[in-house]
Amino acid sequence: MDKNYALVVFEDKKIRRTWFNDEWHFSIIDVVGALTNSENPRNYWNMLKAREAEQGIELYTFCVRLKLLAEDGKQRETDCANTKNMFRIIQSIPSPKAEPFKQWLAQVGYDRVQEIENPELAQKRMKELYRAKGYSDEWIEKRVRGIAIRDELTDEWKKRDVGTEKEYAILTAEISKATFGMTPSEYKKFKGLEKENLRDHMDDLELIFGMLGEASTTKIARGKDAQGFSENKDAAQKGGTIAGDAREKLELASNEKVSTTENYLLETEQQKRNRLKHETKEQSDPQ
Repeated sequence: MDKNYALVVFEDKKIRRTWFNDEWHFSIIDVVGALTNSENPRNYWNMLKAREAEQGIELYTFCVRLKLLAEDGKQRETDCANTKNMFRIIQSIPSPKAEPFKQWLAQVGYDRVQEIENPELAQKRMKELYRAKGYSDEWIEKRVRGIAIRDELTDEWKKRDVGTEKEYAILTAEISKATFGMTPSEYKKFKGLEKENLRDHMDDLELIFGMLGEASTTKIARGKDAQGFSENKDAAQKGGTIAGDAREKLELASNEKVSTTENYLLETEQQKRNRLKHETKEQSDPQ
């Protein structure tokens, strides 16, 4: 999950979206897949545009090409439409799901407007989602705080002429490597993760040291008035080193590693085993 809730679900179908020009834009391919259950929604969308063009309706005029996260983990351009234009496109798709989807679409668009007017609603919804997945309130508070620290850092980078996602990724990797001895991609492999969000699979201490590395980087960048990629890379390395040194001191004093292979997937599986064990015990106990 990211700060803009870029993935939403309609009847078990994932719909990608992105915040553009002060409103949500949804992946048309994903919407077509949700409404038609087509095995190849991209072909369906191309055929739909061709069919409507024969009637003098150019559906492409309702679209804008925006980058969304693809299955391969990369940002790729795809046809998107805002809520208003998506309503028009849905009219051309014969589906019994069209009306309930329109209601759903109107609601998810409205939720974001509410969150902009009252940011506390976004945090509340986020906490509810994590709580529903089984995370503890203590962990959720740290995760939410970590998101705020991360946002503060990326906002600082924007002010300091760090302008591309690639540069953000490199600087983030520098902080992580100095903090934990691993880049984010290496850390995910260490935990046995694939497409999952790494921070959603960190425990309390991992989150705390991650926050320390990013908060230290922000403070150093401000103190040195770092400008451009090179100077901010130096700040990232120093900020991560501060957190890394603190981590190593704790590990030495406690004789335990901060970074572990445990993750939320393993924890939920363990919880399942505990539940089954408990249920089996209850069934075998005499009444």
